[in-house]
Amino acid sequence: MKLFVVTKKSIVFTITFCVFIALFALFFNDISDKVMETLATDKLIPIYCVETEEKKVAISFDAAWGDSYTDGILETLDKYNVKSTFFLVGFWVDRYPEMVKKIDAKGHDIGNHSSTHPHMSKLSSEQIAEELNKTGEKIYNLTGKKPYLFRPPFGDYNNTLIKTAKECEYYTIQWDVDSLDWKELGVEPVVDRVTRNVKNGSIVLFHNNAKYILEFLPLVIEKLQKEGYEIVPISEIIMKDNYYIDHTGKQKKLENQEKQEN
Repeated sequence: MKLFVVTKKSIVFTITFCVFIALFALFFNDISDKVMETLATDKLIPIYCVETEEKKVAISFDAAWGDSYTDGILETLDKYNVKSTFFLVGFWVDRYPEMVKKIDAKGHDIGNHSSTHPHMSKLSSEQIAEELNKTGEKIYNLTGKKPYLFRPPFGDYNNTLIKTAKECEYYTIQWDVDSLDWKELGVEPVVDRVTRNVKNGSIVLFHNNAKYILEFLPLVIEKLQKEGYEIVPISEIIMKDNYYIDHTGKQKKLENQEKQEN
């Protein structure tokens, strides 16, 4: 017969081990959820870019934290006869209602960028709908147009977000070319990064209050136009129906998928 002696040292070790396991599980719970969702066959993906043979690209601006350069951006876009897409956060709309009207009056897309700029994958479907509906209503009251393009803050999404956005009649839009203008690396790094990576159907991400935007934006536009690209709003580059989105986030015609399967 074996006797098991419980000592103070063994008790301390057991408690410490259990606490460690609990903390480990808590810390990696969020990551494991993301991994499992990514591996799931029903993983939903936003539109990152569009499959097209036309030399068309879309540039977009997220507006949340300031308004110092927006007038200059609009003047630059006018100068090169370019229409773009601005994704606006609800509190930005509250602070700059006249600018919202001006963006709309100049013929640019206005998209929804949430109400409070949260990590929306952390929210319930009801909370997501509230974030979308509040800002959508504010934009409608100022422009008379209901936005139907939505970009999640931080590019953060999950299946619940995309499903809820669709139920609220939004296309969820990401990007395949990140200018990284928020890093404030200077003018040339942004110009090089964007023009080197853009391709037919690309969606480019800028921020309306990026430090060097009034310097690099004309250079980006000039180079893209010189290379034969037409710069259009996101509303003109995406497909509205009869499409699917592949595992890379590229929006494609549904008939192309059917051909591949046959």
